[in-house]
Amino acid sequence: MGYTVDIDTGGTFTDGFVSGPGIARAVKTPTTPHDLTECFLNCIRAGAEAVQMPLEGFLEQTDVIRFASTVGTNALIERNGAKIGLILSQGATDLAPLVGETGHGIVEPDMLAEIAPDTPLDDVLTRAQALIDAGAQCLVVALDGSDGDPARERAVRETIKREYPRDFLGSIPVFLSSDITVRDGYGERINSAVVSAYSHSRLARLLYKAEQELRALRYRGPFLIGHNDGAVARVAKTRAISTYNSGPAAGVVGARSVAALYGARDVISADMGGTSFDIGLVSDGRLNVALRPEIESYRTNVPMTEVEALGAGGGSIAGVRDGKLFVGPRSAGAMPGPACFGLGGSEPTVTDANLVLGRIDPDNFLGGTRKLDADKARAAVSRALAEPLGVSVEEAALAVIGEVDREVGEAIGTLKRHAGDDSPLLTVYGGAGPLHACRVAETAGLKRIVITPYSAVFSAFSSSLMDVGHSYLRAVNAGSGDPDLRETVAKALRDMHGAALRDMRGEGFDTVRLSWQMDAILRRADGSEARVRIDVADPLADEAGKALHDAILDQVPDAAVMGAVGLFVSAPVPHFRFEEQPEVTTSVEGAQTGVREVVAEADTAPHEVRVFDLERMEPGHALQGPAVLESAKTTVWVAPGWNAAIDRFSNLMLTEG
Repeated sequence: MGYTVDIDTGGTFTDGFVSGPGIARAVKTPTTPHDLTECFLNCIRAGAEAVQMPLEGFLEQTDVIRFASTVGTNALIERNGAKIGLILSQGATDLAPLVGETGHGIVEPDMLAEIAPDTPLDDVLTRAQALIDAGAQCLVVALDGSDGDPARERAVRETIKREYPRDFLGSIPVFLSSDITVRDGYGERINSAVVSAYSHSRLARLLYKAEQELRALRYRGPFLIGHNDGAVARVAKTRAISTYNSGPAAGVVGARSVAALYGARDVISADMGGTSFDIGLVSDGRLNVALRPEIESYRTNVPMTEVEALGAGGGSIAGVRDGKLFVGPRSAGAMPGPACFGLGGSEPTVTDANLVLGRIDPDNFLGGTRKLDADKARAAVSRALAEPLGVSVEEAALAVIGEVDREVGEAIGTLKRHAGDDSPLLTVYGGAGPLHACRVAETAGLKRIVITPYSAVFSAFSSSLMDVGHSYLRAVNAGSGDPDLRETVAKALRDMHGAALRDMRGEGFDTVRLSWQMDAILRRADGSEARVRIDVADPLADEAGKALHDAILDQVPDAAVMGAVGLFVSAPVPHFRFEEQPEVTTSVEGAQTGVREVVAEADTAPHEVRVFDLERMEPGHALQGPAVLESAKTTVWVAPGWNAAIDRFSNLMLTEG
């Protein structure tokens, strides 16, 4: 077994995780928003340096590279995706995500064409040509019907492609809504297709450029892209919409694997990066799935791992409005960043507040690779917060931290109600997350927190646990009394099974190594929906159908309609595995590096607090808070009333009391 490399680009930093025989290294490099290939390659170079190998030799010994990107998300936020020409059914204009007076929207009002079921294809071509002449960089065809109108949509695409063959320079992509989703909800299907098409070209350019750079550096293994269903796939088998939120989705997969080490089947993931605090849930070992997720305010119907993003990251900007403190959702991002970065930022952020309180060492941030300016942090907090509120700088900084901890803790407390266990495990990660873990957990009513040695690059680390996988879905829209239900489901399963075998052969896998899961998306009489997923050996066997039927009766006994049936297929690729380590008999005091004055509680008076090198703490080491634990990638604030210990998996376990 050689190395595996996993990379996740965030708004502020690009994280990497390298693992191999007896080796696991975390690396972190600044994100380069102008060209994400640059930070991608910089992260790989950092990985090679971490294992003390030349770049090309390192890549020659690398078995697999997995990559999660924010390009799709960024295109929607920044509104700089492709100019779309949209072809809809007659009368559907109100459903389109059109750009309005506020600037919100994706499709320009003059880039729309409506067609009737009986509109001749020659006339459709004329309207498509008008959209292309008006500057459309791609076309989206989304026609009405309970599951779209695949035959009509395909006929439209074939007509356009005959006029603009792929080998012509003037050829443009034509996307069909029925290729993206076949679920009911016409407006949601339009949004799903448009969102995917909007970032397609940007994402394709990035990924193919990144792969070409890797091949030029002698890498010959698979280049796999993170998907938001908890799996990875090759570029050629990836749709743009599948990459949305793929990094945060990977984190939930990692949280599940960490929880499994302790026999826990319920876990809440909490990821605090530079721009947001993302939380997710695993209940009874299953990832929580959003069946109709909102993507940057656009409601879609492509199921994906549910992750709630809160505007409370390390770079979130704090201010005072009408005499009240607020934090986020606006972020300082990678540039100019927090005031303490000294890159031109002048507004106070959560990172500045932590620095003012002494919880971050200005000379040892990220292992000393970036020096922070404590004076600029204090000046920003004083000018924008302390003076308007009429309090001290320390009180203002504590208020910022308290606001973040309260908001996130309450959101996690709400999520906890959906867990099967009354007290699920909390896995905290992200560069800034461990600074807030204890008080967030208190607010949420949780008493156990686990932080891995790779928490600062946890989404990249979690990617290393993911296998190649593909999801398939077919519309059913039939009740249990429908005489054709059984045959409809059987036909859909045969169709999806055939597609899965073709795709996995295309990925280079022997079909005997495949693992299968069956899904049913169900609708109750009140309109609410639920998904049932089971593991099966053979999705076409009678036993599999019976097992799915029994699971539906057990989990959703009040289901009125089966909206869709699905398959998920996966195949293993090399990834990281936890190894148990023996406990040491030495004292934790050997890991102490000194003391530092820290503002710990609301009295705002700084107290001397012990500081430890987290990387020198070993299994068996334990201590009581308050304490600061520092590593080259993150800082942990062990609040008063909390205990910290390194367990047999080298994870940091925080417990209250």
